Amino acid sequence: MQTELSRKLGVEYAVFGFTPFPAVAAAISRAGGFGVLGAVRYTAPDDLKRDLDWIEAHVDGRPYGLDVVMPAKKVEGVTEADVEAMIPEGHRQFVKDTLAQYGVPELAAGEASGWRITGWMEQVARTQLDVAFDYPIRLLANALGSPPADVIDRAHEQDVLVAALAGSARHARKHADAGIDIVVAQGYEAGGHTGEIASMVLTPEVVDAVAPLPVLAAGGIGSGQQIAAAFALGAQGVWLGSLWLTTTEAELPSPRLIEKLLAAGSGDTVRSRALTGKPARQLRTEWTDAWDDPQGPGALPMPLQGLLVADAVSRIQKYEVEPLLGTPVGQIVGRMTSERSVQAVFDDLTRGFEQAVERVNRIAGRSEEQ
Repeated sequence: MQTELSRKLGVEYAVFGFTPFPAVAAAISRAGGFGVLGAVRYTAPDDLKRDLDWIEAHVDGRPYGLDVVMPAKKVEGVTEADVEAMIPEGHRQFVKDTLAQYGVPELAAGEASGWRITGWMEQVARTQLDVAFDYPIRLLANALGSPPADVIDRAHEQDVLVAALAGSARHARKHADAGIDIVVAQGYEAGGHTGEIASMVLTPEVVDAVAPLPVLAAGGIGSGQQIAAAFALGAQGVWLGSLWLTTTEAELPSPRLIEKLLAAGSGDTVRSRALTGKPARQLRTEWTDAWDDPQGPGALPMPLQGLLVADAVSRIQKYEVEPLLGTPVGQIVGRMTSERSVQAVFDDLTRGFEQAVERVNRIAGRSEEQ
């Protein structure tokens, strides 16, 4: 499971694991992959510094990276208060009515939601980078495409590779033109924000579009056999996110949510705008159904929707209101049937990869004999 890219980064397996949990990121790197910590929830620089310190102490000298969320185009002078003022009152009332319908309690007095839209604002991402570049990160990934040109230059000055997610060959070409080093071809099956092209179609299209840049395949990948398929399509590695949610090192806020993930099948997710305002694959729940109902007000555009529902999502998670309880996750959730350590996941991935390669070799050998 090594490629030119994995050898360049000094990792044993070309498996890049995205996660919001420091313990998972460190465990991925220790297992021979490349852990990538999601930074969007770190609105306070000291919190990110604390967790990067922890990773440094637990990664055993292995390489790791950071994933930020920042737009390529800068918007000046826009504050969270400015964004919040744009939210229509009818949408606020819809949130109140939906929560009341399911008896969701209020947060305690003075208790803020665990996630705010500020993590999506460029100035916050830049403070995250000011912290991150003091650490020996090897990769900077941006979930919203190519980061601003000055960020790419800054990363390259510090010998940090830059990756950008793409949902089409057209997007991938723009990233290549912007000077990024790695394209993550994220297929329709992926958790979180995703486009409408499936991985089997998207990966070879992106490989051809940006050659010779390395491409990571993402979306619907959760077995060694699928990793082998991604390599056969021309990818130099895979980008896995959902698979780590049910690992023992993860820190999901709700035992009931873990139970729902373990019980879900591959058909139990939906691309919905309910969470952020852009199509994001997540568990299908009464919450997503309410926002996708044509009789409802419909989701607001990003970033309004994320700010609107931040407190509601925190309340649903804190009180574990099962009908509404969900999380971003890809269609690979159907393979996530038990809680396992990150190392156990890697053991399964490597076994499956070896089996797939042996199978293809047998087929090729029979073909040669004929």
